[in-house]
Amino acid sequence: MTRPVSVNMADRPEDTWDDPARGTLRWKTLISAGLTPSESLVCGVALMRQGEHFALHHHAEPEIYFGLEGEGTVMIDGIPHRLAPGIALYIPGNAIHGVPETQEPLRWFYTFARNSFDDIDYHFEPVQPGPDKRQT
Repeated sequence: MTRPVSVNMADRPEDTWDDPARGTLRWKTLISAGLTPSESLVCGVALMRQGEHFALHHHAEPEIYFGLEGEGTVMIDGIPHRLAPGIALYIPGNAIHGVPETQEPLRWFYTFARNSFDDIDYHFEPVQPGPDKRQT
């Protein structure tokens, strides 16, 4: 059963990926079926420290990012987009996106049109090897 719900971000635990290759960001899920008596929307706040990354990935659902704190670059289908307080980014479904590396702490609100965060099927891009650094 769904009903109105109020969530305090301070009361939510931080999550992160088990595999650092996916990213070193953290997030707090605010609204998601299974956590709240809600449906049709998932939202939360992503948190990154200076030097962290969010690996390139895609998922079927479109997504919105809304900048809350700091400034960074979000790559969407190979094009850099500025994310900063007051800036909203629409990320189409299946667009390859991520945050290569933050130069300062970065925080943004995100939302998907799904019932639960667990319903979102993330597909991470293979990690590209860096340039060959062997000495000749």
